Amino acid sequence: MLDETYQRHQAWMAQAIALAAEAGAVGEVPVGAIVVDEQDQLIARAANFRERGHDPTAHAEIMALRLAGQSRRNWNLTGCTLYVTLEPCPMCAGAIALSRVSLLVYGADDLKAGAVRSVLNIPDGPASNHRLAVLNGILETQCREQLQTWFAKRRRSQ
Repeated sequence: MLDETYQRHQAWMAQAIALAAEAGAVGEVPVGAIVVDEQDQLIARAANFRERGHDPTAHAEIMALRLAGQSRRNWNLTGCTLYVTLEPCPMCAGAIALSRVSLLVYGADDLKAGAVRSVLNIPDGPASNHRLAVLNGILETQCREQLQTWFAKRRRSQ
């Protein structure tokens, strides 16, 4: 059972990685996010859209949560799982807690701005009114290398 669950998490994370690659190809920081419902059905997918949307809040997680809420016709995403390639920042961690997502699965830790486990712990903090389960490290190497490669290319081209 554990292997089946882990494989399912890997499959969804692989889709988030593909979304991140698409974003990176058009100049966005390569981060992708997927939301699945209680029946393990895809209800939202998004990638970073800050540059193209001229929107500082258009992180992959925020975009995916918005689409998931619209899909369910409800802001409350209890029972849903959010997959994201990079540990959420403070803004996204707050939005995830407010959305009442049941499980957050992320790939790579963000040692500079991670707000779930690495730098801050917003979901478990005293200001959070919702506790969510967190699983990190799913396809971590691929997620981390995707970001490192993208940033290295960006630095070389500047």
